Amino acid sequence: MPLASAARNPATQAPDQYLTVSGVRLRFRDEGTGPAVVLLHGWTLDLEMWDPQVARLRHAFRLVRLDRRGHGLSGGTPSPQDDTADVTALCTRLGLNRVGVIGMSQGARSALALSCGTSVSVAALLLDGPPSFDRAGPEDVSLEHFRLLVRNGGMPAFRREWLHHPLTQLHTADPQARALLRTMIERFAGNEFAAGAAQNVPPPPVLPPVPALVLTGELDAPSRIRSAERLSAALPRAELAVIKGAGHLPNLDRPNEYSEVCLGFFDRHLRVHSGP
Repeated sequence: MPLASAARNPATQAPDQYLTVSGVRLRFRDEGTGPAVVLLHGWTLDLEMWDPQVARLRHAFRLVRLDRRGHGLSGGTPSPQDDTADVTALCTRLGLNRVGVIGMSQGARSALALSCGTSVSVAALLLDGPPSFDRAGPEDVSLEHFRLLVRNGGMPAFRREWLHHPLTQLHTADPQARALLRTMIERFAGNEFAAGAAQNVPPPPVLPPVPALVLTGELDAPSRIRSAERLSAALPRAELAVIKGAGHLPNLDRPNEYSEVCLGFFDRHLRVHSGP
């Protein structure tokens, strides 16, 4: 299915805004009305990946999305650990004390961290295509391999290879979705590939006792499907959803189905508790 027309029309989108945290300038957008949901994209992507969901859900929820540091138009080096402070600062600026969160792929690490021990109360958690949180588990993205590739061939070599990686394969024929994915990857600066950039290994996550939905594409990489199944079984209050005909980017492969899953989950677990 094609992306919603509103997602492709700049006149219907909220303007970019910026917040500086620890000297790093971060791009964000804030739009819609209702209980707040924070959207955290995956590695090499940015806030524009959520355009289809914002077009569908902004009538029901206040949607806050940012370019995680080192992605899109934000500065800095990607760091799931720093994401927690960044999102907390953004919620403070916007006066958000209680939110739902969607974390996609690497953003799922940040979503879990945000839900544990911060000043932001996470009332419902949707984790999409999560990585393995077992340090001894298989690695489906090798930063060392990509660092060597960039050292020898520059970012164009990285982008060529990454666009053929299983985690970036779209199963939709929609040209707008394909163009959006390519544009986001072209914007990715790859700052963590620079010589001397810190290689942060996130600690195993704390699993919060909040309502959670773990989501996977039917055609995602087998390692990610297994991770989703294990995480949904380990979380105290979780359910598992599968988007048919979708890979690791189900929100672009099947935007309508994905948005309806999000709407149903947050209607049940966020809106009902938000008061009049």
